[in-house]
Amino acid sequence: MPYEQFIAIGHETLLSTVLTVSPVLIAGLIIGLIVGVFQAATSINEATLAFVPKLIIVGLVLVLAGPFMISTMSGFFQTIFTEIGRVNR
Repeated sequence: MPYEQFIAIGHETLLSTVLTVSPVLIAGLIIGLIVGVFQAATSINEATLAFVPKLIIVGLVLVLAGPFMISTMSGFFQTIFTEIGRVNR
């Protein structure tokens, strides 16, 4: 298997990972920023105030972006298993 194929597989792995986790990560970062600004503005330092909105938003994003994430990973696994069949050729 030439090195170009290894590089292509590595590239597709990283791209699939970024596409899969980015909706959840971006939503968590945005809601964390909003809650952090709210806590700083009101001087409320309650731990559940930071945790509960993140939990709800991340759960909602998982429900909404779940089909996209599953299709991305399914396509990636199909590509990987196809490439595994070509290793000895």
